Amino acid sequence: MGEITTFSHQSRPSLSDQVAPEGSFYDQVARLLDRIEYRRADSAAQREAIFRLRYQAYIRDGTIAPSADGMFSDPYDERGNVYLFGLYLEGVLASSLRLHVGSADQPDFPSREVFPDLLQPLLDAGKVIVDPTRFVVDDVLARLHRALPYATLRLCGMAAQYFGADHLLAAVRVELQAFYGRVFRHQLVCEPRAYPHLSKPICLMTIHYPTVAEDAYRLYPFFRTTASEQTMLFDRSMPGAVRWQAIPVTTRQASGTDLDPPVEPAGTMTRTGS
Repeated sequence: MGEITTFSHQSRPSLSDQVAPEGSFYDQVARLLDRIEYRRADSAAQREAIFRLRYQAYIRDGTIAPSADGMFSDPYDERGNVYLFGLYLEGVLASSLRLHVGSADQPDFPSREVFPDLLQPLLDAGKVIVDPTRFVVDDVLARLHRALPYATLRLCGMAAQYFGADHLLAAVRVELQAFYGRVFRHQLVCEPRAYPHLSKPICLMTIHYPTVAEDAYRLYPFFRTTASEQTMLFDRSMPGAVRWQAIPVTTRQASGTDLDPPVEPAGTMTRTGS
């Protein structure tokens, strides 16, 4: 497929050119965010709860084999460059996302194991890569709150901005390419490959984050985050829990496309990637 650095983002229309009916999209996500707390999973109890939610989602999806302990984790959950988060809706664990921050000094992250020919050259060139994986959502809450995937994905841009990332990856299944291409303008850089611990193959998509960030924020203003939010979650000396800090937006910024989360083929959104 060629190196990631050769892909251009000029061939697609600007995100800010896509304007739809006012209000409803932004308002739905904003109302949900008002009820959510982001928590970095530092304690054993927090991590166990996430591993159980993850197990339920992957079992339902038929991607892993059953295990006696009802949890799903892997060695990448223990790396020094990992950040594991849970989103709590009025105190209940609603979704989770794992983020690795890859660099020349910390090159160990899941997608590099599967796509070394594409990602190692970026690390050698001094690039910073954010690799989101293990994105899962509670089955029942996903049906009740269709904005939940968007609330969870705020963490990706938050990490990219805080760590000054060059590339934001999406290691996802084929049927989710359209969602990531539409929302973030991710581009496909590698067809599906076998992925560790999973029975279904995963493809690699990416964006050059500094190029697309402002456009994404204009269309989806709830993706904007404050420096305070970022510090509270990614500075390990901080408590690691924060609520949404709303940033005022204009009417045009609050417009968006129809609320269309990354659903599973059968219509049940429980897992959205690797």
